[in-house]
Amino acid sequence: MHSFQELSEKINTHFNTRHFPETPATLYEPAEYILQIGGKRIRPAICLMGNELFDEIGADAYHMATAIELFHNFSLIHDDIMDKAPLRRGMETVHTKYGESTALLAGDVMLVRAYDYISKIKPDHLPKVLQLFNKVGREVCEGQQLDMDFEQKETVSLDEYVHMITLKTSVLLAASLQFGAILGGAAGDSQHHLYEFGKNLGIAFQVQDDYLDAFGDPEKFGKQVGGDIIANKKTFLMIYALETASAEQRKELKRLMQENPADKVTKVLQIFKDCKVDAWANELKEKYLQTALQHLEDTAVQSVRKKPLTELAAYLIQREK
Repeated sequence: MHSFQELSEKINTHFNTRHFPETPATLYEPAEYILQIGGKRIRPAICLMGNELFDEIGADAYHMATAIELFHNFSLIHDDIMDKAPLRRGMETVHTKYGESTALLAGDVMLVRAYDYISKIKPDHLPKVLQLFNKVGREVCEGQQLDMDFEQKETVSLDEYVHMITLKTSVLLAASLQFGAILGGAAGDSQHHLYEFGKNLGIAFQVQDDYLDAFGDPEKFGKQVGGDIIANKKTFLMIYALETASAEQRKELKRLMQENPADKVTKVLQIFKDCKVDAWANELKEKYLQTALQHLEDTAVQSVRKKPLTELAAYLIQREK
């Protein structure tokens, strides 16, 4: 069995080669650019891990892993345009570097290229893979739209936020594991448990991400702490604070979000601490992690073969950046 780190390195090596034609360069260079600025390659790596649970990693699993990473980067290009984000992984975003119109086309052609790789999969697995891929693609778009809708809503419930995060972030993680399992010949029950493992791990990952944005060590986190607070994002932490704060604290939070004073982050964090948001977030993260691990335990595979996924879960949830 390979570790996540080993498979991530294989995927990185794979993406060091070109995936698009040379011309027109004005279209394909932006697509190559976002692939070269890297990332953890979590989704394609866990596709291979899901495959290796049931069989040796085959060519079809690599085709699927490539399609997943292309789809993920397609969604990042479009998300960055919608968020007007200037940087991605410390580098200029595609639309900042090449313009919005070209970025839209580059994202579109990455999605088309993803289907090219899926078309290489053996016919006996292709219908189920396509059905799941199309379902996930639709859900990711739904999640992004809900995220934008929430920006216009004064209040968002915790259940609404979890639903949005599940669609926007978790379903692709979950499906990546299921794709690998399908191609490895896994039974339906095992596919279901792996999907649920990935889905719950994805939610726990987002809780940790929200937590680090507020309470992380700036030197380790690598980003501006309090960025979500400055942007008035409705995160797990903000939603819980608004639900549990006193009337006076809630009034102050809303004032800080509207007026954006210079000491906004410091004051919001103090309210978070007074409401014990940090402890609650850690408990919530642990709840989703344990649900994920139970589904992994229920997957009909020898425990020793599941060890790399258990280690990956711990790495993702305990990370400090």
